[in-house]
Amino acid sequence: MSVVKINVLTVPADMREELERRFAKRAGMVDSADGFEWFELLRPVDGTERYLVYTRWRSEEDFQNWQQSQAFQRGHAQAAQDAQGQGHGHGQGPAQGHGHGQGPAATGSEVWSFEVAESAGPAS
Repeated sequence: MSVVKINVLTVPADMREELERRFAKRAGMVDSADGFEWFELLRPVDGTERYLVYTRWRSEEDFQNWQQSQAFQRGHAQAAQDAQGQGHGHGQGPAQGHGHGQGPAATGSEVWSFEVAESAGPAS
């Protein structure tokens, strides 16, 4: 049964473009992970500051394996290094991972976890 992980990022309006640029720069980094099924960065349109980073995995084990992988560690280490190089750290550690470069783009983060109970797509 597939699992969905949604990272909820609070991003101030003046950092939205920067967050999207950083995700675009890292596009494809997760695509080859075993068990990876889908990724989407969802932009808010209703006045909220909360972006959703949606990933879908074949299993919880596949997600955990990706989080412990060298690719994951490299991507997040590079993000933290970029933030330190700019000298704008805001007290968030490397675990924040998303939105570094000129300091964190996100001011908060939480992860929601779900199992897929039912799924549908367009008729073939």
